[in-house]
Amino acid sequence: MIEEPRITELDATPTAFIHLTIPRSKMPEVFGPAIGELISTITGQGVEMTGPVFAHHLAMDPKTFDFELGVPISSRIAPQGRVEAGERPATRVAQTVHQGPYEGLPEAWGKFHEWVKASGHEWASDIWECYVITPDSDPDPAHWRTELNRPLLA
Repeated sequence: MIEEPRITELDATPTAFIHLTIPRSKMPEVFGPAIGELISTITGQGVEMTGPVFAHHLAMDPKTFDFELGVPISSRIAPQGRVEAGERPATRVAQTVHQGPYEGLPEAWGKFHEWVKASGHEWASDIWECYVITPDSDPDPAHWRTELNRPLLA
């Protein structure tokens, strides 16, 4: 289930991230440890998280995820190990929120893309998923919320 999509502007935000290129099937075993590594590095440098964990998918392939797993932060960090400093650029996006288990994300993205097309917008090749309510904060998958962002062209 997705909320009513909208067009919005996102401000530039400093981020910390780990770039991963993995088989799609490896996501469950890679995701948690990478988040732990991010948070440990950020807090170890005295920097605060300013928003939820995100996955910035750089290329969409049915078998492989090529993405940056990261978090928005209060100030730039020093790169350490696999953790890099970055920035989500200011950008205009189509945005919605999927509520429910992660297995429903492909269908949610499909419905969202239909809305974006029907609205006459063209999108860039990347996508951003922000994990607003997660299994760590609520064990009931019906309550999980994932913000879907599709950067728009022109």
